[in-house]
Formats: sequence, structure tokens, C-alpha cells
Amino acid sequence: MKRLLLLCGLLLGLSPLRAVAGEISPKTDSLLAELNTALAHKKEYDGQRLNRIAVLTADFVSSEANDNTRFDLGLRIYDEYKALKYDSAFVYCQKTMRLAEQLRSPEKIEVARLKLAFVLLSSGLFKETFETLDAIRPRLLSPADRQSFYFLKARAYSDLGDFNQDQTYRPRYYARALAYADTALLFSRPGSYEQLSVQEFRAQKTNSLAAGAAVYAQIRRLPHLSLHQLAVSASTTAYLYELAGQEEKAVQLLLVSAIADVKTATKETTAIFKLSDYCYRQGDLKNAYTFIREAREDAAFYKARQRQIEISHVSSIIEGQKINIIENQRKSLKTFAIIMTLLAGVVIGFAVVSVRQLRRLRKADQLIFAANRELLERNGELRQLNSGLNEANRIKEEYIGYYFHNNSQYIDKLETLKKRVEALLASKQFAGVQKLVDGVNIKTERNELLKGFDTVFLRLFPNFIGQFNELFQPEDRGPLAEDQLLTTELRIFALIRLGIADSEQISRMLGYSINTIYTYKTRVKNRSLLPNEEFEARIQAIQAV
Repeated sequence: MKRLLLLCGLLLGLSPLRAVAGEISPKTDSLLAELNTALAHKKEYDGQRLNRIAVLTADFVSSEANDNTRFDLGLRIYDEYKALKYDSAFVYCQKTMRLAEQLRSPEKIEVARLKLAFVLLSSGLFKETFETLDAIRPRLLSPADRQSFYFLKARAYSDLGDFNQDQTYRPRYYARALAYADTALLFSRPGSYEQLSVQEFRAQKTNSLAAGAAVYAQIRRLPHLSLHQLAVSASTTAYLYELAGQEEKAVQLLLVSAIADVKTATKETTAIFKLSDYCYRQGDLKNAYTFIREAREDAAFYKARQRQIEISHVSSIIEGQKINIIENQRKSLKTFAIIMTLLAGVVIGFAVVSVRQLRRLRKADQLIFAANRELLERNGELRQLNSGLNEANRIKEEYIGYYFHNNSQYIDKLETLKKRVEALLASKQFAGVQKLVDGVNIKTERNELLKGFDTVFLRLFPNFIGQFNELFQPEDRGPLAEDQLLTTELRIFALIRLGIADSEQISRMLGYSINTIYTYKTRVKNRSLLPNEEFEARIQAIQAV
């Protein structure tokens, strides 16, 4: 048992290892850290955009202004939604279209169609995109909107070629894309972001790194460059560096793009899922899984169909390679069979406890259900029974989630320990293994485990300590240390409240001898205001919130 606890402490004391296939430059490492920091604040960035949308939407709904003003408000709401969520952007395209028709303004109708075509393309609806574009009359558009129209047609043919991946038709689509890009340049203001973005697009389609890098440098020098414009430009240029075999530079640009996407709450993006492939190839599995999950969630949130297909392909590759790595590692673990068996025993032990708790709770559910049928005839007692059922279900959800979360942590630590021990033994650093063992603090790890139990229990029973103390005279109530959630006495009776009344089982869970448990229980009962035989029943009657 002591060996098992020692190994558990070793697992908890190890930090995740970062195995990389090659050296990562400090700049790339810094950008990776910045991206992870941005992801940690993702909800805040999303909230900022949603707050702007809420203000504009309220103005749009409550506005008593004329239809021209509402049309402009609708376009502003669309601009907020177009890279965030397809459904909402589509809805406001329809609203602006109806307003334009009410105003009988051919120019506004064409603008509304142009916005609709953009969001259809972003969602991967190519057929509908081309139908909408073909219905637009460019002569009714302003020069700026006409530039957007031709550039959108260029993007549509380019995206269609990328999506089809057919060597017969792709060159035709790319040729049309370049032709429309050339037309878009005719309507672009010299030196503007719009002109430079078209030039960068042409550099990408012609695989011209020199031209693309030069344009990107010009874009970075623009005085009022937005984060979204930076994200698009950096992602486009990264593609050129990738084709040129300059992977490190490509990854840095993808990181710049992904950071800008997160900060602007942009969900229609490609940068972060491309980063997951790079991190995977570098052996950085933690970031690879984080980024592919984020990419998958963003694509699903936006409903970008072509992105979801592309991401699912990359995700399946990573998962497949993960299985291959596990299989290869299993072949080299014969030397550590005893260690792995002991660690597996720890995990199985927690699983057994979880299963036992689940069975007990299921039995409790069955009893409650049977009692519920009887109490249906007693309407006055029905509310109390339902309350008990809800409490049991809540306890079940909290503690089953708690135990399975701990099990998943042990499995992660198991993989980490395997890599660490394998590396040390492979290099014959036997002293290193001993050093790892010597660095384990069993007391600290046990306290952390008990602290986790205390936290979950007090979330379920926030009034437990107060109701427990009511069973004693004021002078007999045990004080709590400032950094302590439950004392040993409180923890014993907390387990009894959860239905674990067996002293031997409690002693195993808390790491005390069974005599110590009996001593604690007897001492507490003797100083309580209740008879000893009624004390535990009173504890089990304490209600959860």
C-alpha cells in the first residue's frame, strides 16, 4: 500500500513534459504562450463582441428612425456577425434585403446581395454563393463595393478549387480567380488595405513568396490596420512560407493570425487548426489537442461546412497518430511492467470506489422511485420525496464526476511517468529515478486529495459545518485552521453523511487505522448533545442545498 501511495505521489509531483522533434525558436515559443493566454480569456473577447452586437441589436429593434437608418444599423450588425456566426449573419442579410426592397433602392439591394454572398461563401455553400453573385448587377455598386464584388468572386473560385482538390478543374478555377482579382485591382484605391489584400491574394495563387512577403510588410505598416485585417494577411502569407519550406516563419505568422482571431472573436478561421498539425509534428501533443479542439468548436459555432470537413480530416489524422504512438510505446514498456501494474492498481482502486458509489446511488434511486410511487397517493409528502431524489441525483453527479476526473488525471500522469522513466533508464540515469522518488511528498499529495474531497463535499453541503456544530455545546465545537476546509472529525462524519458508514472503509480512504477512526467517532459522540445511538442518524439527515 505504501508503495502505491509513493507512486501516486510521484505521479502528482511530475509536471507535463514537452517532447519536441526539433528546437523551437524563442519567438515561436513566446507566440505560443501568448496564444494560450488569449485562449484562456476567449470568453471575455467573445463577450466584448456580443456586447457590441447587443447594443446594436437593441437600437435596431427599438429604433424609430427611418428605414435608411435601420438599413445602416443592419449592415453594422451583419459586420459583427459575418466572422462570428453564420446563422445570425444570414438573418441580418435577409433583414437588410427586405429594408432595401421597402426603400425601393436598387443600389441597397445589390449591397445586401453582396453581403449575403460573402456569408454564404464563408459557410461553404458554393452553389448558393455563385447564384447570389450572378444575380448582382455590379454597375449599381459603388467603386468600393464593386472592388469587394470582384474580389469575392475571386475568393469564391479559389475556395472552390481548394475544396474540390481536383487537378482537372482546379487550374480553371484558379485562372478565373486570378482574372477576377485583376478586375478587383482596377477598383482598388492605391495603397489601401483592399488593394494590398488583393495583391497578396494574387501572390498566394501564383506561389510568389517574394511578392507576398513584400505586400505583407506594406500591410503591417498601414496606420489603421485592424486585428482582423492582420489575421487575414498573416494567414495568407504563412501559406507562401509553408510552400517555400520555411516552416518556422509560417508557424509564427499562423500564431499571429490565430492570436488576432481569438482577440476579435473570429470563428471563421483556418490558422488555429493548421497550428494543431504543426504542434503535433513537433511532438507538442498538449497544444495540438488544444488547438484542434478550438478549431473544431469554432467551425461548429460558425457552421462553416468546408472548414468542418477539413478539420475533421486533420483531427482524425492526429487521433490516428496518437493511437500509433501509444501502440509503439506499449512495445517498449515490458521493462516497466511491475510499475505499470502497481499504477494500474491505483487507478482500478479509484474506479472500484466510483463503481461502488454508483451502485449505491442507483440502489438509492430505486428505493426513492419505489417510495415515490407510494407517496403519489399522499400528495402532502410528494414534495419532500422529490427533494430527496434531486439531492441524491446531485450527489451522484458531483461525486461521479469528481472520481472520474481524478481517474483521468491518474491516466495522464501514468503516460507522463512512462515517458520520464523510459528516458531516464534509456540513458542509464538510475540516480535520476531515485531523485524523482526522493522528491515525492506523500503528505502533501494526500492533503491535496483530501482538500479536493472537502471542496466537492462543501459545495454539496455548504451548511454541513454549521449544522454539525449545533449538535455540541459552544465550548465543545472544534475550531478550523485558516487554510483548512474540514477537520479529521468533520471529514469522518462527512463520509458518513454520504452513506459510507463502515469504519474500515473510512480508515482506508483517510489513511488512518481503524482504531483511530473508532476513537474519533466515540470522542465526538460522547461530547454531543444527542444520545450516541442517534448521532449518526442525525448526521445523515443534514440536507444538501
